[in-house]
Amino acid sequence: QVQLMESGGGLVQAGESLRLSCAASGRIVSLNDMGWFRQAPGNQRELVAVITRGGSANYLDSVKDRFTISRDNAKKMVYLQMSHLKPEDTAVYYCNAKVYTGFTPTRDYWGQGTQVTVSS
Repeated sequence: QVQLMESGGGLVQAGESLRLSCAASGRIVSLNDMGWFRQAPGNQRELVAVITRGGSANYLDSVKDRFTISRDNAKKMVYLQMSHLKPEDTAVYYCNAKVYTGFTPTRDYWGQGTQVTVSS
C-alpha cells in the first residue's frame, strides 16, 4: 500500500506565500512523476505542476512564474512553493504520484487533499 500525505495548506491574504509538502510512504519500488492538482468548488480537477524524477517541471500557465515545484527523491517528498497568491488560487490541492510497487503496473496515487484559501 502507498500513502501520500499533504501538509501546508491554510488561509492567506492575496500576495502572500504558502509552501505545500507531500510525503510518500509504503511499498514503493519506483517513484516516478509527482505533481500537484487542485480543485475549486464547481470546477474540474486541474494539473497545477508536475515534476519528473529527473527534475524537469511543467506548470499550468496561470501559475507560471508564481509557483515552483520541487522534489527530494531520497526523502520521497514533493513540494509546491506558491508565491503571489491570488483569490483564484483558492482550491483543495491534491498531491499525485505515479508509483511502481513491484506488484502491479505503475499507477496513480493521490493524497487526501489540503485546503488553500486566498482572501482578497
